[in-house]
Amino acid sequence: MEAVQRRRITVRGVVQGVGFRPYVYTRATGLGLAGHVTNTPEGVVAEVEGAPAAVVRFCERLAADAPPLAVVDAVDHWEVPVAGGTGFTIIASRTGGPARTLVSPDVATCADCLTELADPADRRHRHPFITCTHCGPRFTIVTGLPYDRAHTTMARFPLCPDCAREYEDPADRRFHAQPVACPACGPRLRLLTGQPPRERAGADPVAGARRLLAAGAILAVKGLGGYHLACDATDSGAVAELRRRKARGDKPFALMARDLADVERFARIGPEERALLTGGARPIVLLRRRAGTGGPDGVAPGCPDLGVMLPYTPVHHLLLGLPGDPPGPRLLVMTSGNLAGEPIVTDDDEALERLAGLADGWLTHDRPIHVPCDDSVVRVCDGETLTVRRSRGYAPLPLTLPVPVPATLAAGGDLKNTFCLGEGRQAWLSAHIGDMDDLATQYALEGAERQLESITGVAPVLLAADRHPGYRSTRWAERTAGARPLVRVQHHHAHIASAMAEHGRGPGRPVIGVAFDGTGYGDDGAVWGGEVLLADYAGFTRFAHLAYVPLPGGDAAVHRPYRMALSHLRAAGIGRTPDLPCTAACPPGELTLLERQLERGLNCVPTSSMGRLFDAVSSLAGICHLAGYEAQAAIELEGAALAAGEADPGPGYAFGLRAVGGPGGGPLTADPAPVLAAVVADVRAGADPALIAARFHASVAALVATLCALARERHGLDTVALTGGVFANTLLSSACARRLGAAGFTVLRHGRVPPNDGGLALGQLMVAAASHERPRTP
Repeated sequence: MEAVQRRRITVRGVVQGVGFRPYVYTRATGLGLAGHVTNTPEGVVAEVEGAPAAVVRFCERLAADAPPLAVVDAVDHWEVPVAGGTGFTIIASRTGGPARTLVSPDVATCADCLTELADPADRRHRHPFITCTHCGPRFTIVTGLPYDRAHTTMARFPLCPDCAREYEDPADRRFHAQPVACPACGPRLRLLTGQPPRERAGADPVAGARRLLAAGAILAVKGLGGYHLACDATDSGAVAELRRRKARGDKPFALMARDLADVERFARIGPEERALLTGGARPIVLLRRRAGTGGPDGVAPGCPDLGVMLPYTPVHHLLLGLPGDPPGPRLLVMTSGNLAGEPIVTDDDEALERLAGLADGWLTHDRPIHVPCDDSVVRVCDGETLTVRRSRGYAPLPLTLPVPVPATLAAGGDLKNTFCLGEGRQAWLSAHIGDMDDLATQYALEGAERQLESITGVAPVLLAADRHPGYRSTRWAERTAGARPLVRVQHHHAHIASAMAEHGRGPGRPVIGVAFDGTGYGDDGAVWGGEVLLADYAGFTRFAHLAYVPLPGGDAAVHRPYRMALSHLRAAGIGRTPDLPCTAACPPGELTLLERQLERGLNCVPTSSMGRLFDAVSSLAGICHLAGYEAQAAIELEGAALAAGEADPGPGYAFGLRAVGGPGGGPLTADPAPVLAAVVADVRAGADPALIAARFHASVAALVATLCALARERHGLDTVALTGGVFANTLLSSACARRLGAAGFTVLRHGRVPPNDGGLALGQLMVAAASHERPRTP
């Protein structure tokens, strides 16, 4: 009698909601094996029985040939007693026990589904919720594990007989696809208009929505992770009205294009950008504008980039028009459905209330969104992806850590908040939450944290937060901690630790961390932001920083860059003469008050912020005096520098360097006074602002190279981490990396994790874990 073997296999990773059980079924039956497969909280568990050679072949290629959306972290298998029986089955999911697997992020509609969507002979022709095993909603509809229809927001929609047959057929693309649906079993799309909003019975919701958009209306459109506000991007009046209603200021809008050809005429799309735009994640990709063809009016005033995405749901494809549809808008503004500063709206009743003053109609449906998930934002820097906002399409994919950590929750920061859960060698960054100055955002953080705990099974025993005593995220962590220890992590140390963790750098291997951003609470109570730290996870030493200048009026200086320019001029001993653009931009009454404020030091916290220096130079060069959104002055300064092109900017500017308290007596100080004096001289000589911007960027890159060379000379370190929101500036990031690479440094730059505060929580988690492991002093 031929020998028979039985093995049990546990597969961990992103293996639920990606067609893994159907894949196991097909593989096992193809090899003539008996057994079963099921979802469990710890992963996919299978048992296979048959000829030993067939069992070995089954196990050997299980991970390598996995479905495209699967991310296999581990495959463990061991021999178990032979059970007998014939045939292979998918059995009911097992519940209970700790969760140790994740579903996939939400995935854009696949090519097969798009073909069916446009096929009049297909029963899902023009069905707004067409999906299969390889695409559609995942993370935003999951209510628990294991990932079955009963644990999603699709539970309320019973399968019709046709969908049930597909769901049970191993040969069908929709075999065990949990969001599967059709026109007979729901969900249902509706178009609501008027006050109070009402649905027009019998009308095609999408056709009505397209007509409204073509007529200049603003629509609230329900997506995968929340509502968008949409209008025809080529209708300048509609764009201006949306900007007014949303209190958007000059902040750029994202565009959704029917096809890349609709964008290529005014934006550069390289092979890396094309791959991101057309891939399964479908983020917003920041594309450089083409000179002289800036794109639709009013979409991104003063910004060197356009944020573009392609449709990623069937509703989007229908809204932009299928082949043969009547003409309609091919380019839409598609921005988060909220007022400035509020979280994205996900609840239908809330959308009708909160968006009533913003939208002329609602294209909505009855499939609930369980967790908010904004669009991700990425760009390409030196051929590599740089994540600016990590959310839909990427969250909640785990990150592999270089060292095991205890079950930890890190609260992140107050701007661009994301939190992070970690245990063992895995960490889960949340989707983008938002700015914590709104109560609704804080509630969104609490709900998202509960959901991520439930699907990861992480029960935190340790918490981490920023050291800033006024941060709302820190106060939330204090309330949440209870009796559990809470580690407060210095802001820029967390930024550097985040970059180290992303690159898998283990403990005890310090780096030269260059952390440039707008605001971070310093250990001396000052506002830090132009820092060079010698750091590992266990601690840091402040090697160098930008010289302190007064931050007059706190947020007032952030919103009015001319205030920072005048503060920097005064600190540098340069007169604020009327011929300087920043002086002319400051109202006379405010100028008098500002001078008095700076003289007396009233409400003037010292700052070493590189972000605020970018603001100051932007105003001093006459580029941006009022910032209507975060980093506007710096973004427009980068845009001006890009406009200078590849030409040599000529003699650069140079920072001064001095030691505090003599050699070895404290950190080096980088003095911007010589740079400011050179900028003023160029302004008075009538230099083009683009030339000034280019020279300033070159001076900052030269400063980074100089400080890192000094750090290597004195401390023997040869790895540099570039981090903080300033390094979302690809012009600066590239220039620094080139100089450092030429000098023999290993350079760590962010890719999958944002360099801004969206990546802060990962660093907090790593520092807290290192602190928790250190022995306590008796």
